[in-house]
Amino acid sequence: MDPVPPAHSLRRAPIQQRSADRLARILDACAELLDETGYENLSTRAVALRAGVPIGSVYRFFGNKRAMAIALAHRNLDHYADGIADRLADLPATDWRPVVDAVLDEYLTMKRSVPGFALVDFGVPAPPPDGPEADPNHLVAARLTELLCAHLGLTPDATLERAVLVAVEATDALIQLAFRADPAGDPGIVAETRAMMHAYLSRVLD
Repeated sequence: MDPVPPAHSLRRAPIQQRSADRLARILDACAELLDETGYENLSTRAVALRAGVPIGSVYRFFGNKRAMAIALAHRNLDHYADGIADRLADLPATDWRPVVDAVLDEYLTMKRSVPGFALVDFGVPAPPPDGPEADPNHLVAARLTELLCAHLGLTPDATLERAVLVAVEATDALIQLAFRADPAGDPGIVAETRAMMHAYLSRVLD
């Protein structure tokens, strides 16, 4: 069963497995159509048709396409965190650099393979979020700080949280550049991004 998006992004949270499966089909259809039509041309009716559900089923969960895309973004973030956790399970806690590499590598894997991720990774294209708590990169940084601290045995503090947020913002911009230059992600820019992450985070993790 796919993770259920946070209740605040849904009109009604699924209770039964059948409803959860229907919600997953709706989000899968949303992701596929994002790749095909873009966000501006995405419609709840098209999503319902692709998912094979009545339009009322879509509106049972979502008031509009933005709410649906936000739920997809939350699901992406849950999958991202799960993927990182799987990678970290095979890594020792004695060196932070492979851990940071795992964070980047999981993002690259999702960028290359997850439907709709190019347009809706961990946040929707527009309008801008209301406050830091709604900003996608703040959410990503908070989740990454939690994962890093748990694996490396660190205690989170304001300095580390700020450094992870800055690293997330910088990496986000550079990976966007890499994928504009090459649909698979320009290897040279990806390598520079990795070097930047190591150099910057060494200030707080060494």
